[in-house]
Amino acid sequence: MATHLDLQEQEQVDALKAFWAQYGNLITWALVAALLVYAGITGWQWWQREQSQNAGAMFDEFERAMTAGDVDKTSRVFGDLKERYPRTTYTMQAAMLTAKMQFDKGKADDARTSLAWVVEHAGDDDYKALARLRLAALLLDAKQYDEALKQLDAVPAGPFAALAADRRGDVLLAQGKKDEARTAYQRAYEAMDDKVEYRRLIDAKLTAMGAAPAAAAAAASGASR
Repeated sequence: MATHLDLQEQEQVDALKAFWAQYGNLITWALVAALLVYAGITGWQWWQREQSQNAGAMFDEFERAMTAGDVDKTSRVFGDLKERYPRTTYTMQAAMLTAKMQFDKGKADDARTSLAWVVEHAGDDDYKALARLRLAALLLDAKQYDEALKQLDAVPAGPFAALAADRRGDVLLAQGKKDEARTAYQRAYEAMDDKVEYRRLIDAKLTAMGAAPAAAAAAASGASR
């Protein structure tokens, strides 16, 4: 019996050796690859946390400079954030706030540059869309109508579509294209939730153009009877 078990064990050992000789390298490399992927994911998560923490500390400095109204320091810290942590949410927030401060201080060109940076570098679609809307408003102020419309064309369907249509109406009206502007305002009015206060402003614009939404709705209701 002992001899039989010894032979059986030897056969198993020989089979295992043969299996390892044929597939050992493949298994080893598969394990190495799996470990590298795991290490890479873990390292990436650690790197992201580290980036976020460092960017957060720098954003605190940015907020202090902004609260103090120091445009130069605000712009300088924002520049450091762009250079060191360009993909973090903190940097996108800093870019939007920097643009607002620059505009408030009469530095419209700098504000457009800050917003254009967000458009180019933001990984978050909402930040990108919001930056395009604000940039379009500044381009409208600068009478760069075609460039403003290009920014609005790039705003995707979604939560900012109604605002984009409203701003398009502003640009078209400034160009003297009243019919197209009215159509844009109507599209914005219809797309915006009736609980949003901003809808009243669009209503006022349409009313000033002789296309009050309430009157149009009443006329449509009367025609259907």
